[in-house]
Amino acid sequence: MYSSYYSKNLLSSSNSLANASVWIIVSIILAIIGGILIYFLFLSKKNEGKFNGFVGWLYDFLSFKKMFMEALLKITYLIVALYITLSSFALIGTSFIAFLAMLIIGNVVARLVYEFSLLLLVICRNTTEINKKLSNKDNK
Repeated sequence: MYSSYYSKNLLSSSNSLANASVWIIVSIILAIIGGILIYFLFLSKKNEGKFNGFVGWLYDFLSFKKMFMEALLKITYLIVALYITLSSFALIGTSFIAFLAMLIIGNVVARLVYEFSLLLLVICRNTTEINKKLSNKDNK
């Protein structure tokens, strides 16, 4: 009685695993073909500035003309800072010094990490703007 139940369950699990493996392989093949087609047909340089509305936004998004990382970093910084501040209160009962250390040092370290990340983005943005200005001078 029990062996029949376990053998059916085992067969069902192995069948599900086989189906998932097939779908993963098909997904990889479709993703490779789709990525190549989108890159050469949609994201080619001849299509730059051709699209408006959502398709224009999609072109800029897929060709990395617009960076969304800055907004994401700001939001995650706020979440991390709130988490550090709120979780530091759990240490008041244990040690007031540990509470202050986590509250102050934790927030300072989080701020430094996020400022360094934003600094890299600002350098990238400024380099891109300088490159555009130099290429505009060369075209004139």
